[in-house]
Amino acid sequence: MEMKFCQSCGMPLSPEILGTNADGSKNEEYCIYCYKDGAFTGDFTMEEMVEFCSQFVDEFNKNTGKSLTREEYKVELRKYFPTLKRWRLPADQLPHATSPIKQKFIEEINALGIKDMPRIDNLFVLQGSFINQEYKINGNSIKLLDDNASYWGNQVEKQGAEGRCYGIACDEHYILVSEYGKNGADAEIVVFKKR
Repeated sequence: MEMKFCQSCGMPLSPEILGTNADGSKNEEYCIYCYKDGAFTGDFTMEEMVEFCSQFVDEFNKNTGKSLTREEYKVELRKYFPTLKRWRLPADQLPHATSPIKQKFIEEINALGIKDMPRIDNLFVLQGSFINQEYKINGNSIKLLDDNASYWGNQVEKQGAEGRCYGIACDEHYILVSEYGKNGADAEIVVFKKR
């Protein structure tokens, strides 16, 4: 069977990560991280997409046996992306990211007024397994997200606390904001709120 790749970010497509059309049906051209509910999840330029995807260089190296630096990976992405459908289409033909639920989540997160968290202006679709932190609660280690689900989320640096970040994950039921160090170390729940 021929391997298909997301026509936005170049990720190999498998049935469980296919994007969704406005009617909820699966989209065969884009992954769920790039395309959800009939629109792109982020209004990126191609260069912004290169920058975003370059953070996954370690995963690329692991899957290909290569040992590219982040800068070398960016060079490869700049050659590859112009061959993908999203970057060949004129800008006025692209279904832009106008998901009303995404904007609602952004408003709800900013309304939380979390100290030292910069204002959120964008969210991305992220796989649960990628962002599912482990927390210590009453001496037990627990995870709050579903590894197989997708969430609207983002990561931002905590203001005035070098090396600390806020991680955000939302779905139609909950908003989770956590704080952690490098690679998710010492993760703490800041807000876990039913919507």
